[in-house]
Amino acid sequence: MKKLSKAKIAATYANALYAAALEKNNLETVFADVRKLLPAIEADADFTAYMADPMRSDRDKKDVLAAVAAKIRLEAETLGCLETVLENRRFAELAQILKAFEHVYYQKKDIVEVEVDSVKPLSAAQDKKLKANLEKVLGKKIAVTYAVKPEILGGLRVRFGSDMIDDTLAHKLNRLEIMMKGDR
Repeated sequence: MKKLSKAKIAATYANALYAAALEKNNLETVFADVRKLLPAIEADADFTAYMADPMRSDRDKKDVLAAVAAKIRLEAETLGCLETVLENRRFAELAQILKAFEHVYYQKKDIVEVEVDSVKPLSAAQDKKLKANLEKVLGKKIAVTYAVKPEILGGLRVRFGSDMIDDTLAHKLNRLEIMMKGDR
């Protein structure tokens, strides 16, 4: 039997969740669930490890899952997907599945995914201005993911699709160093 890659498995689950949410006319609510669930799962490695542990009983895991779903008020489609992931012993890949769902959602909605690296978090005004400028340049709606990366020293690094705008101080210093070495 051919072994599937984790990315392909994640895409399969993500597409199934998207189709179920679309069929139930509940896409926006399921997307909101995923946006709540993903950071919680990424922040709590113990939860994922517990749910992926084959030594734990399936009944205990389902009870924990139901409690978490009730606490953060997940939709039935989202909970159903989580239960399927649990039953198929794929909980270790849940974060990847949720990210794949976000990607499918953005793709279907024709929204460009943009990654922005900065030295410190942007202010609300900077965020608003950056988003407005990017939407104007790209001619589409955007979804921005921010990462704080002190090693860039200053400025911003913006990635979308296969394109990158690197206006960081680290990049400028690197270019200057290369130019200076070239004169020797």
